[in-house]
Amino acid sequence: MILVGLNILITTVMPVYLINSYDIEDFDSFKNYPPKVAPLLAKYGARVLSSDINGIAFEGKAKTMNAIIEFPSEMAARNCYNDSDYQEVKKIRISSTSNCSMILVKEFTSPNAKSEPSPD
Repeated sequence: MILVGLNILITTVMPVYLINSYDIEDFDSFKNYPPKVAPLLAKYGARVLSSDINGIAFEGKAKTMNAIIEFPSEMAARNCYNDSDYQEVKKIRISSTSNCSMILVKEFTSPNAKSEPSPD
Protein backbone atom coordinates (compact mmCIF):
# COMPACT_ATOMS: atom_id res chain seq x y z
CA MET A 1 0.00 0.00 0.00
CA ILE A 2 1.37 3.42 -0.95
CA LEU A 3 0.16 6.76 0.36
CA VAL A 4 0.33 9.43 -2.31
CA GLY A 5 -0.39 13.00 -1.28
CA LEU A 6 -3.01 13.34 1.40
CA ASN A 7 -6.09 11.88 -0.24
CA ILE A 8 -5.01 9.12 -2.65
CA LEU A 9 -4.28 5.57 -1.55
CA ILE A 10 -2.82 3.09 -4.06
CA THR A 11 -2.95 -0.58 -3.16
CA THR A 12 -0.29 -2.78 -4.68
CA VAL A 13 -1.43 -6.30 -5.52
CA MET A 14 1.46 -8.73 -5.63
CA PRO A 15 1.59 -12.25 -7.02
CA VAL A 16 1.53 -15.22 -4.68
CA TYR A 17 2.74 -18.76 -5.25
CA LEU A 18 1.00 -21.98 -4.28
CA ILE A 19 3.54 -24.72 -3.63
CA ASN A 20 1.94 -28.15 -3.91
CA SER A 21 3.59 -31.42 -2.92
CA TYR A 22 1.96 -34.81 -2.60
CA ASP A 23 2.43 -38.50 -3.30
CA ILE A 24 0.26 -39.94 -6.05
CA GLU A 25 -1.08 -43.30 -4.90
CA ASP A 26 -3.52 -44.01 -7.77
CA PHE A 27 -2.20 -42.70 -11.10
CA ASP A 28 -5.27 -43.94 -13.02
CA SER A 29 -7.62 -41.81 -10.91
CA PHE A 30 -5.21 -38.89 -10.61
CA LYS A 31 -4.92 -38.48 -14.40
CA ASN A 32 -8.45 -37.00 -14.29
CA TYR A 33 -7.34 -34.18 -11.97
CA PRO A 34 -5.10 -31.97 -14.20
CA PRO A 35 -7.61 -31.50 -17.06
CA LYS A 36 -10.36 -30.61 -14.60
CA VAL A 37 -8.32 -28.18 -12.51
CA ALA A 38 -6.77 -26.36 -15.50
CA PRO A 39 -9.92 -24.33 -16.41
CA LEU A 40 -10.29 -23.26 -12.77
CA LEU A 41 -6.71 -22.04 -12.65
CA ALA A 42 -7.30 -20.06 -15.85
CA LYS A 43 -10.52 -18.60 -14.40
CA TYR A 44 -8.47 -17.06 -11.57
CA GLY A 45 -5.53 -15.90 -13.68
CA ALA A 46 -3.15 -18.58 -12.40
CA ARG A 47 -0.10 -19.92 -14.25
CA VAL A 48 1.54 -23.25 -13.58
CA LEU A 49 5.22 -22.36 -13.34
CA SER A 50 6.41 -25.87 -12.56
CA SER A 51 4.87 -29.31 -12.33
CA ASP A 52 7.15 -32.31 -11.96
CA ILE A 53 6.80 -35.95 -10.92
CA ASN A 54 10.58 -36.34 -10.94
CA GLY A 55 11.61 -33.66 -8.46
CA ILE A 56 15.09 -33.94 -6.99
CA ALA A 57 15.34 -33.65 -3.21
CA PHE A 58 18.39 -31.74 -2.02
CA GLU A 59 17.16 -32.28 1.54
CA GLY A 60 14.37 -34.45 2.87
CA LYS A 61 12.31 -36.79 0.72
CA ALA A 62 10.75 -35.65 -2.55
CA LYS A 63 7.07 -36.37 -3.03
CA THR A 64 5.70 -37.77 -6.28
CA MET A 65 4.17 -34.47 -7.46
CA ASN A 66 5.68 -31.05 -6.90
CA ALA A 67 4.16 -27.96 -8.47
CA ILE A 68 4.39 -24.20 -8.20
CA ILE A 69 1.40 -22.16 -9.32
CA GLU A 70 1.46 -18.37 -9.60
CA PHE A 71 -1.72 -16.42 -8.80
CA PRO A 72 -2.09 -12.69 -9.43
CA SER A 73 -3.08 -12.14 -5.78
CA GLU A 74 -3.78 -13.89 -2.51
CA MET A 75 -7.49 -13.23 -3.03
CA ALA A 76 -7.40 -14.99 -6.43
CA ALA A 77 -5.68 -18.02 -4.86
CA ARG A 78 -8.18 -18.18 -2.00
CA ASN A 79 -11.14 -17.77 -4.35
CA CYS A 80 -9.85 -20.54 -6.60
CA TYR A 81 -9.32 -22.93 -3.70
CA ASN A 82 -12.77 -22.16 -2.28
CA ASP A 83 -14.60 -22.21 -5.64
CA SER A 84 -17.57 -24.59 -5.51
CA ASP A 85 -16.43 -26.20 -8.78
CA TYR A 86 -13.03 -26.93 -7.24
CA GLN A 87 -14.61 -28.72 -4.28
CA GLU A 88 -15.68 -31.52 -6.64
CA VAL A 89 -12.32 -31.59 -8.46
CA LYS A 90 -10.47 -31.62 -5.13
CA LYS A 91 -12.12 -34.94 -4.28
CA ILE A 92 -10.16 -36.54 -7.14
CA ARG A 93 -6.86 -35.26 -5.74
CA ILE A 94 -7.70 -36.24 -2.17
CA SER A 95 -8.79 -39.77 -3.10
CA SER A 96 -5.77 -40.45 -5.34
CA THR A 97 -2.94 -38.87 -3.30
CA SER A 98 -1.47 -38.81 0.19
CA ASN A 99 0.93 -36.64 2.21
CA CYS A 100 -0.40 -33.46 0.62
CA SER A 101 0.84 -30.01 1.49
CA MET A 102 -0.33 -26.82 -0.22
CA ILE A 103 1.53 -23.75 0.96
CA LEU A 104 0.75 -20.22 -0.23
CA VAL A 105 3.73 -17.86 -0.21
CA LYS A 106 4.11 -14.22 -1.17
CA GLU A 107 6.41 -12.95 -3.86
CA PHE A 108 9.83 -12.03 -2.51
CA THR A 109 10.49 -8.31 -2.37
CA SER A 110 13.97 -7.08 -1.62
CA PRO A 111 14.10 -4.93 1.51
CA ASN A 112 16.07 -2.41 -0.57
CA ALA A 113 13.42 -2.16 -3.30
CA LYS A 114 11.52 1.11 -3.31
CA SER A 115 7.87 0.96 -4.18
CA GLU A 116 6.84 4.04 -6.05
CA PRO A 117 3.87 4.63 -8.32
CA SER A 118 4.76 4.61 -11.99
CA PRO A 119 4.30 7.87 -13.88
CA ASP A 120 1.34 7.94 -16.26
